[in-house]
Amino acid sequence: MEHEHDDWDRGLAFDMQRMMHRRGALKALAGAGALAFLAACGKESTSATTTAGSTASTTASTTAGTTATTAATTAATSGALECTTVVPEETAGPYPGDGSNGPDILADPAVVRSDITGSFGDYTGTATGVATTISLTVLDSSNGCAPLASGAVYLWHADKDGHYSMYTAPDANYLRGVGEADANGMVTFRTIWPGCYDGRWPHIHFEVYPSIDDALAAANTITTSQIALPEAECQTVYATSGYESSVSNLGRTSLESDNVFRDGWEQELATVTGSNDAGWTVSLTITV
Repeated sequence: MEHEHDDWDRGLAFDMQRMMHRRGALKALAGAGALAFLAACGKESTSATTTAGSTASTTASTTAGTTATTAATTAATSGALECTTVVPEETAGPYPGDGSNGPDILADPAVVRSDITGSFGDYTGTATGVATTISLTVLDSSNGCAPLASGAVYLWHADKDGHYSMYTAPDANYLRGVGEADANGMVTFRTIWPGCYDGRWPHIHFEVYPSIDDALAAANTITTSQIALPEAECQTVYATSGYESSVSNLGRTSLESDNVFRDGWEQELATVTGSNDAGWTVSLTITV
């Protein structure tokens, strides 16, 4: 019986042959290992490249999204900042017609109207003068300066002779009306250009309410304030027939000396466009 250890006695030639076979096997194994290593490296490299690309893409996308969001937020904030100055509270004056000083026009639902040139109910008369449209846009500071949709504005002013209906023009109730704000917070009235009476700059009164129901009840007033009319357009209107007394009255006053506007009128001075022939549009955006 032949045993494995008998190979030890076969001499140098046999040993050399076995060594050569082993080296060949080792080379083959080494080559296969190298190929496996290279393949693994290739996969690892591809994976790293893919991961890096994905990471870069994700980072870029995230950064772009963040930048866009930041820009949108900044824009929104900038828009809100434009309307954070609340319109000053001003006196309703001696002729409010809201029941706080004598007659109460708000007790009659017919006061809700856009054309305020005529009288209604038991009152008579129609105001004459240069045709004017008043557009007041109301923004709500307690709601991020969103439009005060469905809010209400009670607006009134003097006639071309400087008289107030229900008071110094007691038989009339013209130039007074309540309007409901639309989705943009806008309330519009058709009227005439107010005259300038002695001691006051040409102006328009208004009260803001949360709703039409609040206005008709003269309750829950948000603010009471006034609109100042610009001097150049006042001079142009007062050059027309019927406004003669306004010319001299305007010459004796100014915004700087007016007892209401002299402490600042930036939030109350209207923007005006139009002409005497085509009519004027008086616009003002306020925050309450």
